[in-house]
Amino acid sequence: MRIIFDIGHPAHVHLFKHLARLLMKNGAEVLFTARDKEFELDLLKAEGFPFVSFGKHYRSLPGKLWGLVKFDVQMFLTGLRFKPDLFISHGTPYAAHAAFLLGAKNLAIEDTGNMEQVILYRPFTNAILTPAVLPKDLGPRQIRYNSYHEIAYLHPEFFTPNPSILSWLGVREDEEYAIIRFISWNATHDVGHKGMSAEDKVRLVKKLSERMRVFITSERGVSDELKPFCLSMPPDKFHHVLNYARIVISEGTTTGVEAGILGTPCVYISTFDDPNCREMEEFGLVFNTSESGKVFKMVDTVLDEKRETFRERAKTFLATKVNATRYYYDFIMERYQKNNAPIKNASWESTY
Repeated sequence: MRIIFDIGHPAHVHLFKHLARLLMKNGAEVLFTARDKEFELDLLKAEGFPFVSFGKHYRSLPGKLWGLVKFDVQMFLTGLRFKPDLFISHGTPYAAHAAFLLGAKNLAIEDTGNMEQVILYRPFTNAILTPAVLPKDLGPRQIRYNSYHEIAYLHPEFFTPNPSILSWLGVREDEEYAIIRFISWNATHDVGHKGMSAEDKVRLVKKLSERMRVFITSERGVSDELKPFCLSMPPDKFHHVLNYARIVISEGTTTGVEAGILGTPCVYISTFDDPNCREMEEFGLVFNTSESGKVFKMVDTVLDEKRETFRERAKTFLATKVNATRYYYDFIMERYQKNNAPIKNASWESTY
């Protein structure tokens, strides 16, 4: 098999990296494609995958419309040269359109259900795999499975926390620290939503810094008062940093879910009601609020509990889910082996 993985967000590198390696062990040739949006290219370099960059990502509406045409053409030309049997992505229209034009299969592994994107790729997609917790109906090609995207790379089979990260952070083994994650609110699914107010951000950092070290990661600039707390780190270190934190406060859903899976308690602050975070709240791992001012009481509640309690809750939670990477791999290989034919010629209709 020859497979193109299209990356639309840094988290997608993590989502697909172990799947790509499993497929490569089985003889597949893979190529990653990406736009230069945040630190996708840095992650691909760190992971050692071959990749093609399509250039800068566009943030404005006119830019996004132009990008749809430009990146479609670049993906098609890349596919002409690489000759893939299968495209895999987190539901990017570029992969779906190129697959259709090149006569290849397209697999969307989706967990947001942004309909403005779904309608662009769904007609050209053979299957859409979504976590069972996603409430949206994406049509007859949707296949639900009992896991999360974040489990694909944080499952104990694939992720081993590295305690040397504490030395890199400059904290002692017995020293507690907090991670605060602010997002840019520029993603399409963020439109109309918000997180913490500027005043509460400053207040939160001051409150936490009285008890422990505080590190901020932010997708955009912060106020001068908060700049001394900003942490610049290679993106491949982030999950190790999350693992050893005492608490995480996040405006972003991905960071919130990642923290919970690792057994690090998270207060998730956003007016966006994320189904993953809601389910993890039932296990006492992620605490949700849409009101900026309620974060402080939640933080106190979390810090009143023992750290190890959350580790045990995470084990209980993971026992209820399947290993997502193994599920994706088995899904692909079943269709390849069952048909005893190249994946692009295999029949996927029976999975609809």
